[in-house]
Amino acid sequence: MNVKDLISALGAEFFTGVPDSKLRPLVDYLMDTYGAGSPAHQIAVNEGSAAALAAGYHLATGKTPLVYLQNSGLGNIVNPLLSLLHEEVYGIPCVFVIGWRGEPDLHDEPQHLVQGRLSLPLLETMGIKTMVLTRATAPADAAAWIKEQRSHLAAGGQCAFLVREGALEYPKRKYGNAYALRREDVIARILDAAGDAVIVATTGKTGRELFELRKRRGEDHAHDFLTVGSMGHAGAIALGIALHRPEQRVLVLDGDGAALMHMGTMATIGAAAPSNLMHILLNNEAHESVGGAPTAAAAVLFPAVAVSLGYHIVKAAETEEELARALAELQRADALTFLEIRTAIGSRADLGRPTTTPAENKEALMRTLRG
Repeated sequence: MNVKDLISALGAEFFTGVPDSKLRPLVDYLMDTYGAGSPAHQIAVNEGSAAALAAGYHLATGKTPLVYLQNSGLGNIVNPLLSLLHEEVYGIPCVFVIGWRGEPDLHDEPQHLVQGRLSLPLLETMGIKTMVLTRATAPADAAAWIKEQRSHLAAGGQCAFLVREGALEYPKRKYGNAYALRREDVIARILDAAGDAVIVATTGKTGRELFELRKRRGEDHAHDFLTVGSMGHAGAIALGIALHRPEQRVLVLDGDGAALMHMGTMATIGAAAPSNLMHILLNNEAHESVGGAPTAAAAVLFPAVAVSLGYHIVKAAETEEELARALAELQRADALTFLEIRTAIGSRADLGRPTTTPAENKEALMRTLRG
């Protein structure tokens, strides 16, 4: 189904959410039509915030908003859904469009399998009436189903389209930025400087590139934790390790979208201020792993945020020379540090995925930390 036909069937006028690879046609259409920060379309930092934005829109207009997300984001949306939107609370209608990762009987990454299996039961438990969109779904089918839900929405209920692979179509939009440093090259430089530090890598391509760089260098993966799910929580994981292994140097490779998703973690890190923790933010101002749509990072001065939250040493780099100088200085640091590195959007076409399981990754790292 062409995205335009779905939008026409729904009659929505306000859109907010967090980009997802299975919803890329929808996100690209919204970017082409409205941009990322217009009154009609807001890319939110996390799914719960999108639900709250949608509530504000309804309060201001009386109309029904559309919220889009990956099914993994249901975890972030449960609280505002049940304590704000739900018909037994404020009764705010909402239409969700949800990318279905980890569909039963289809191959997917391990972090998506449990959530994929539980998506439909979870939506049902929360009282969200749901239709599954497939390649065979016609616009008339979607229009007829949403018409059936109008009374439910009018009563303050919510409904959702659970979108399977290939159900939506729209020409791919190309995203880019003005930065020159390639993320994979930056991670290689960080590895050169890391020594025996433990590295916690954020969700998405950062962890995949770290895994392949270790393999290329003939190194094992026992010093790395690949945060394959739980977007936005790599910093908290790294803090937990740093606090309880004070003799171990810990690096977190964060992303701008992930850091924004749960930005309060930086306040917790700054308050704890472990001297053995280095927080490195790889900032390309994009949700690259799910297509490249922009984050709000272009409007954020992360180094200033880090200073205000209690990080002791704060650096930034955008060029090879600045990166080399910052890494040399940070190698000698003996205090909580923050380094923002601006990187280009893009990765190798043949970038692979980790060949170890999450459980194997966990056990290998725990052996290192025990040693």
